[in-house]
Amino acid sequence: MVSAELARDVVGITGNVISLFLFMSPVPTFVQIWKKKSVEQFSAAPYLATLINCVVWVLYGLPIVHPHSTLVWTINGAGTAIEIVYLLLFIIHSNGKKRLKVLLIVLAEAIFMAVLTVLVLTLVHTTKKRTVIVGIVAIVFNAMMYAAPLSVMKMVITTKSVEYMPFFISLASLANGVAWSAYALIKFDPFILVPNGMGTLFSVAQLILYAVYYRSTQRQIAARKTDGEVGLSELGDARKK
Repeated sequence: MVSAELARDVVGITGNVISLFLFMSPVPTFVQIWKKKSVEQFSAAPYLATLINCVVWVLYGLPIVHPHSTLVWTINGAGTAIEIVYLLLFIIHSNGKKRLKVLLIVLAEAIFMAVLTVLVLTLVHTTKKRTVIVGIVAIVFNAMMYAAPLSVMKMVITTKSVEYMPFFISLASLANGVAWSAYALIKFDPFILVPNGMGTLFSVAQLILYAVYYRSTQRQIAARKTDGEVGLSELGDARKK
């Protein structure tokens, strides 16, 4: 019979693979940003939320905070590095006001993590208490990471377009939430279960919106292309005259 520990490790490794796909899923978005040299209407909120979330979980997974959590800190360490790259690209291709806002939020996150780390490691002297404190903070930021696309979801409902809510990010978020919820249930860990359960629900909501507004998005994109072609045609005719 498979032990609970082995099952948890298998699910955790699966969760790490899915999390890596989640972290990599914005690549097409940033390829588009790189090509256009502009972030257009894309929001930095999901990447800022994911960055602080990953850093908090790295702290949570360290042996001096929550022993035997190698799978937690390794994947979140990778996620931290990936999100830093995304945010650098976002900053480079943002206008002045948006760039300053992102830089200030990143600075605030760095200061917060430095203060949290110092306080937890110097004032709290048992891993059990450190786990509770960092775990509560991790729940908050994990929920923020999953809730960050709510602003994008509002824009989707307003514009009836999912153009700026990438499908693969929503799908990867769903798979990630399910995998880590299962991981937390095998050997009950409320600090992992609560935010990932919420994340699963948020991701389902995003996919429902995608299904509802996919056709209207395609119509809007087609209409823009048609208008662009008409505009070019009229310009050509004007030049001939």
